[in-house]
Amino acid sequence: MKDQRWWLIGASEGLGRALATAMAAEGARLILSARGEERLRALAGDLDARALPLDVSDPAAVATAAEAAGPVDGLIYLAGAYWPMKAKEWDSARIETMLDVNLNGAVRVLGHVLPGMITRNQGRVVLTGSLAGFRGLPGSLGYGQSKAALMNLGQSLQADLRGTGVRVQLVNPGFIRTRLTDRNDFSMPFLMDPDEAAAHMLRAIRSGRPATSFPTVFSWLFRAGRLLPTPLWNRLFARS
Repeated sequence: MKDQRWWLIGASEGLGRALATAMAAEGARLILSARGEERLRALAGDLDARALPLDVSDPAAVATAAEAAGPVDGLIYLAGAYWPMKAKEWDSARIETMLDVNLNGAVRVLGHVLPGMITRNQGRVVLTGSLAGFRGLPGSLGYGQSKAALMNLGQSLQADLRGTGVRVQLVNPGFIRTRLTDRNDFSMPFLMDPDEAAAHMLRAIRSGRPATSFPTVFSWLFRAGRLLPTPLWNRLFARS
């Protein structure tokens, strides 16, 4: 990554912040975006990176930021919104926010960045999914669906761009200790600190694999779970 230009969106907190720190140590030239301008600028100053404040839910702001960023070697989409929510607690505004930030925000950014990569026949796109995207889970309204759609988007891009110089990767983490997961009131198996998760993510990016899910053992449950009959899956997770 040395001297490569990478644009990280969702870089001011949690996994994004830890990943930016790790990539700066590798010598990457970083453009960092997030809504939290104060913390973003402080981080950019610490890492000798460029701060580009951005609200991905604002199409005009995305267009302006993409023009300001210019051509990049790589894009990592980490922006995320999350509230734990069950059907009996339905909140349309929050569900729409999760879908807009987690999925539509990525679509808006890709609409400005991907065409240039295709024209240059060169570039890397990394989309941050989630183990919660593999199959419907209790209490994951809005979030699980946004991540499932984002993962499907990445898979479609991989198929369409096969044989080109543009590589698309999916990285699907499990539970990471952040201000968002602090909202959970349930046990989170294999809970990782952001630095540990960033190390996993950096290895995944370096590997070039189309998709990486971690922690490995925990991810087996979700990947295998797609084969379970729906009543059994629901009984297991409703109980847990």
